[in-house]
Amino acid sequence: MSVLARPLQEKAGALSGAVVRISDFWSLSNAKLATVLGLSPATVSRLRAGTTALDPASKSFEAGQFLLRLFRSLDALLGSDDNAAKAWLNTVNLDLDGKPIDRIDTMRGLMEVCDYVDFYRARV
Repeated sequence: MSVLARPLQEKAGALSGAVVRISDFWSLSNAKLATVLGLSPATVSRLRAGTTALDPASKSFEAGQFLLRLFRSLDALLGSDDNAAKAWLNTVNLDLDGKPIDRIDTMRGLMEVCDYVDFYRARV
């Protein structure tokens, strides 16, 4: 393995692990996580098992980064209360025109939810 490839693989492994932990905290099924990341449920199963990692050059990696951003923003805003974050994600939000958990199924929706939470955090 080249010296340059090692840091990319480490980033992929770290992000993949974080995404799996986030999906556990938020009780996301393999099918839901697959939709959010743009992967197949089988690939998500391998991701959970640790036998595969997100490819740093893929859209799935980018979606994983946004999912991590959303997790961190909600964690900071809600004082590390995972139950509050889960409740927020599953409650209809008039500004977002639906439940945030449903909006993150597309890259655009995921980015909008991230921006919304970041904007709200900036006001606090």
